[in-house]
Amino acid sequence: MRRSSRRRRTVSAYRDGDRTVVLVPAALSSAEEQRWVERMLSRLAAREERRSPDSATLLNRALDLAERYLDGLVRPESVRWVDNQRNRWGSCTPEDGSIRLSRRLAGMPEWVVDYVLLHELVHLIIPHHGEEFWDLVRRYPKADRARGYLEGVSAAARLGNAATDTEQTTVDDDRDTVGKRELPAEDEG
Repeated sequence: MRRSSRRRRTVSAYRDGDRTVVLVPAALSSAEEQRWVERMLSRLAAREERRSPDSATLLNRALDLAERYLDGLVRPESVRWVDNQRNRWGSCTPEDGSIRLSRRLAGMPEWVVDYVLLHELVHLIIPHHGEEFWDLVRRYPKADRARGYLEGVSAAARLGNAATDTEQTTVDDDRDTVGKRELPAEDEG
């Protein structure tokens, strides 16, 4: 939680790596601050949940990607989110056809998640990162863009920069859209 003397009427929350940062006006009382922190954490969690497809949805996406870009050469048996991947975006086990995606991808643009899924699908066929591997990965039209996006997120995390655009989420309390929450005006009189 960060108090800001410049912040007057808005409360916002975002993820910064493994931390959650809630920005509040310095003038809030402790009780108001606690209420807003709880509210913003709840909103942030709900937003991430909506953006985080379940395993069945991930499997269907992977099957669709395999059909569309790999001519159906591979059929994964399972795709799921995992919380224990700090240095990888995804991993797979060719022997059982399983794919695991880092939960750090949840909330990133779909085309980035699809790139990681396709990358792991190709690994179910080709275990190394040779030219044949990259030829298959590049069938995905946004492969280079997604790879650059992930490199940028990784670099920002290594440098300890403020949250990237996709990691920073502020929630508007009146509408369920991204934005800053404006505090109600104080009673005058």
